[in-house]
Amino acid sequence: MRILFISCVWKVGVYLNKKEIIKNVIKNNGGIAKTSDFVDKGISKYEVAAFCKDGVIERIRRGLYQFPQSNSTMEQQLIHKLLPQGIICVESALFHYGYSDFAPREWSIAVPRTASRAVKNIEEFPMKAYYIQKDLLTIGKSMDNFNGVTLPVYDRERTICDCFKYRTRLDNEIFNKAVNAYAVDEKRNLANLSKYAKEMKLYTRVMNIMEVLLNG
Repeated sequence: MRILFISCVWKVGVYLNKKEIIKNVIKNNGGIAKTSDFVDKGISKYEVAAFCKDGVIERIRRGLYQFPQSNSTMEQQLIHKLLPQGIICVESALFHYGYSDFAPREWSIAVPRTASRAVKNIEEFPMKAYYIQKDLLTIGKSMDNFNGVTLPVYDRERTICDCFKYRTRLDNEIFNKAVNAYAVDEKRNLANLSKYAKEMKLYTRVMNIMEVLLNG
């Protein structure tokens, strides 16, 4: 009986210890943790499933978990967790900077071309991926606040250059409003606009229109 009692106490102790580890992993990962985050801390996939069944954590989607009371998981948090290499761009960036009144139904995210498999594995998330070649991916990359979550986003100048690059994929009204809004934006940086346009081989197209707007 004594041996059995000690064995049970040990099992309870292990359970409570791993339960604490589970909680810390979620806290340390901004409220959302991947299965791999738990595995890195010595919690097996089967134990993660068991804690989920016990109600200690809840499954948001395949491979992602949060605390049961965290019912307000934001898309911004999922972007941060699912696509850490992604950069908010084009339509989403235009709306972020106030260059568009149209609130996109899906997130526009720039990703390296090598991330195609990661993008395909993302299910049930409203996203439009822009696959960018490696030498252009980080041009104009910055960090900004999206509803309390810090995410990579292209700055104003890169976003305007992208409007020209993806001109055929944008609605005319969105394009026109964006370039006109940028032209009167006190935060614009024309030196960077010129620099990015040259690097992206868009200089003539960008400057022909911007010069008219700026001098009009």
